[in-house]
Amino acid sequence: VQLQASGGGLVQPGGSLRLSCAASGSIFSVNAMAWFRQAPGKERELVARISSGESTIYADSVKGRFTISRDNAKNTVYLQMDSLAPEDTAVYYCWAIVGGEGYWGRGTLVTVSS
Repeated sequence: VQLQASGGGLVQPGGSLRLSCAASGSIFSVNAMAWFRQAPGKERELVARISSGESTIYADSVKGRFTISRDNAKNTVYLQMDSLAPEDTAVYYCWAIVGGEGYWGRGTLVTVSS
């Protein structure tokens, strides 16, 4: 199972980005999916999580600004990030439970700077 993330980049404060992460390989079912992030010098933290039934949870710091969603037909999870701020700068990682096992994708860098 592989998770391929994309969509990171440089954006100005107040701007938006959309991250995508597709799971591929020997997949029967994808359960929970999530996005984590790790800023320089900080620990990795949960940003948002979505269950197979599409219930969601968010970190307090991103509530009202970020939206997680998924397309089960494509085994893909998305993170729409609006009103980005410099403190959102981090490497963003996708994560998924596939067949009872947890998998991490390679990170994608998001830089918020003017």
